[in-house]
Amino acid sequence: MTIRRFDCGTTRAKASAHFNATTKFLARNGRRPGQIPAVSKRAAVTPAITIDTYLHLLTTTAAAGTLTPDMATAQVAALNKAYNRIGITFNLVNVSTTVNDTWAIADGTAMDDLKKALRAGSYRDLNLYFHSDPAGGILGTCTLPSQVTAQTTAAEYYTDGCNINGHTMPGGSLTGYNMGMTAVHETGHWLGLLHTFEGYSCDGEGDLISDTPMQSTSTDGCPAKPPKDSCPSKTGVDPIHNYMDYSSDACYSQFTPGQVARIQSLWGTYREGF
Repeated sequence: MTIRRFDCGTTRAKASAHFNATTKFLARNGRRPGQIPAVSKRAAVTPAITIDTYLHLLTTTAAAGTLTPDMATAQVAALNKAYNRIGITFNLVNVSTTVNDTWAIADGTAMDDLKKALRAGSYRDLNLYFHSDPAGGILGTCTLPSQVTAQTTAAEYYTDGCNINGHTMPGGSLTGYNMGMTAVHETGHWLGLLHTFEGYSCDGEGDLISDTPMQSTSTDGCPAKPPKDSCPSKTGVDPIHNYMDYSSDACYSQFTPGQVARIQSLWGTYREGF
């Protein structure tokens, strides 16, 4: 199976007002947890973070057996390879397998139904749903973090998590996108990162992180020479190796220090302790 290019359904427009206000504050003021209510002081010292992780494999009857527990294990290994270097570890708690022709497509109300039935853990736990036949033609989409309190019930955040084309897992059938990097990218959203080309502009706010160069177009594949530079009047060239661009899997290799700081701050703001 071949796909022309990466496409993700996560945008800042889908974020909560609280998330947008918090990221704008951080962009203006840097990582200063004491000035943001509910931001743990631990976020200021870049602690190690361990995230309990649940993978859900959803296939049609015809595709039964195409998404396997071994692929899920390899997927978590890919997540850890990308994130261990920035102090984050994903602990695989469980892999569920469901044969359901409707949920494997996840169109319309099916997305709500499957998440209500399958989501596990607390708000700080990652749920990844891998679909054998996802609707819409995108490789993945994920929720950005939103404000919860000690009184918030699981029924209020059941939509939290990422929905991903299952054939992007390591060993999957999507040529160029089958090394597990789609889940790495989508998990970046779950942790609070935006696309490096957010807003598709050289003059807007971009991803609100100062050390990712301005980028007005997403990347297709892994362009080598000349360097891709969609904003030539701005400092730097397009960060095609950044996990939050749309490059092919083999092209990805990095987060910036600013992205790491943002993850740490937003983890303390939204997920730590819940």
